[in-house]
Formats: sequence, C-alpha cells, structure tokens
Amino acid sequence: MTIARRVLVNERVARFGRKALGRLLSAVLVLWASATVTFFALRLTPGDPVRAVLGGPTANPTPETIAAAIKEFGLDQPLYVQYLLHLARLAEGHLGQSFSQHQPVLDVIAEQVGPTLILTASAVAVAWALATLSALATARRRPWISGIGAALETVLATLPQFWLALVLLAVFAFGLHWFPPQSGSTLSGLVLPTLALALPLAGFLGQVTRESLDIALDQPFVITARTRGLSDWSVRWRHALRHAAAPGVSLSAWAIGSLIGNAVLVEVIFSRPGLGRVLYQAVTVQDMPLTIGVTLVVTLVYIVSSLIVDILQVAVDPRLNERRT
Repeated sequence: MTIARRVLVNERVARFGRKALGRLLSAVLVLWASATVTFFALRLTPGDPVRAVLGGPTANPTPETIAAAIKEFGLDQPLYVQYLLHLARLAEGHLGQSFSQHQPVLDVIAEQVGPTLILTASAVAVAWALATLSALATARRRPWISGIGAALETVLATLPQFWLALVLLAVFAFGLHWFPPQSGSTLSGLVLPTLALALPLAGFLGQVTRESLDIALDQPFVITARTRGLSDWSVRWRHALRHAAAPGVSLSAWAIGSLIGNAVLVEVIFSRPGLGRVLYQAVTVQDMPLTIGVTLVVTLVYIVSSLIVDILQVAVDPRLNERRT
C-alpha cells in the first residue's frame, strides 16, 4: 500500500471514528433528556404514586404499610436525591420494579415490545407501498389523474390516526364484521390497527415522493433512459424512483417515532397488547419506573431507526456517502 493510500485510509477511519463517537454521545444525550423529562413530569403530576405500589386507587392500606412502601421505593428522599438515584440505576442498566404490575420493568417491556414493533413495521411497510404506488401511478400523468392522486394524498395526510382507528373499528369490525374488534395476536386482527397508522403516513410520504418524482422526471438521466426506448413505467420504477424516494427515506426515522407514539391510542382502541397500551396504563396510575422504562425503549427505537435510515439513504443514493466523506 502506498503512503498516499495509507494516509487516505487513515483519514477515512478517523472520520468514521469521529462520526461514530458523535452518534454515541448524541444517543446518550437523547436518552438522558428523555429519562429526565419523564421523571420530573411524573413527579410533578398531581396524584399519589404510593397508591399504585399498594394496589391502585381501590386499595385501603394502613398508615404503616404506606410508610414502609414510601421508604422501600425511596419516595421519602428529596426530589433531587430521587433523581440522582434514578440516573445511577439507569446507568447500571436497572429499570427498577413496576409499581402497578409488581415485576421487573424489563420483563414487562420484553413481553410487550414484540407486538408494538410488529405493528410499527407493518404500518411503515404498508405506508411506503401505498405512497410509492400513488406517486408512480399518478405523478406527471394527465391533469385529472394527477389531481385525484394529489387530493387523495392530502386528505389522507390530514386524518387523525386515532379518529381513523375509531372509524375503521366502527365500519369494518362492528358494521361489516370483516375483522375482529379486538386485535389480539392474529393476522386478521393486525389489519385495522395497521391501516389506522399507515394511511395518514402514506398520504404524507406520497406528497413528498410525488414532488421529488416530478423533479426527477426532468433530470438528464431520465431523458437518456427514454431515448434508449425504455417504457414509461420502466423509467419511473428503475431510474426516477430511486432519487424520488430519498427525501421520504430521510423522514422515515421521524415517521417510526411518530407511529410508536400514536400506537398508544391505537393499541388502546383495538385492545391490542403492546408498549402503547402498557404506557397508557402506567401513566394513568403514575407507575414511574414502568413509564420511564417504556419511554427509554421508544427513544432507543427512534435512535436505532435513525441509524438504519442513514444506511438506507446511502443505499438509495450512494452520492451521499461521497459528500459525507
């Protein structure tokens, strides 16, 4: 290996190391901010977390039992001491014991994270499939075809996901009886929650992809492909779509975080197991360890999604890697 090539390799390794270190520090900062905001929000919310420890609002514990629970969970300490102890436990990888479910938070999350990830992944896949189909079929077509496609995407993008979930439940579960009202773990039970999350996202991604596709279809490489005798569909699918998808791919990390957040209401509406339903129940009873644990897991999923999106962006448009290096 020549000296110049060795220097170039060392520079690339150094840049990669700095980038990886920056990503790691950013991830730690985001996790710390998430844990801090959730901790103080729950502690400053009116209510009595001790009731969650001792069986909920219907429990009638003795004063001695209440005092013992307060001491056991450190609730008698000053707020800043509780916060520092909380951070120390998180740094050691201990999420604590759920107040309401009386089992380790990690065990609760491990039981519920699967259904939420399945729902999120299916919603992203369906949203991208619909957005891509809409853009390819209607962009730069006859004015009335493009108008219908654009109008449909706009309507879908403005639909609240929880409202759409209620409509789908009323029409297709209670009205037509095509799907079960309770999602459960069956494939048929996954359809309506997936559509409730995917359709608004498909409208948004469709708008972004349509605009990018319009620009890509005017690029010189597309004109060259047409002069080689390729069909319009082949030009759109094989050449223009790769460039048109890049902006939507860059927004996918945000989309995944948004989907997991909206899954809270969707899972409750469809009585579906998952982190969203657990988080709703934990916040209701002020189960601080479980709420913080679920929040951290959701934040971690967002961080990992951002990393995957960066990789996909380079795969879609390799020129991005050259610009970054």
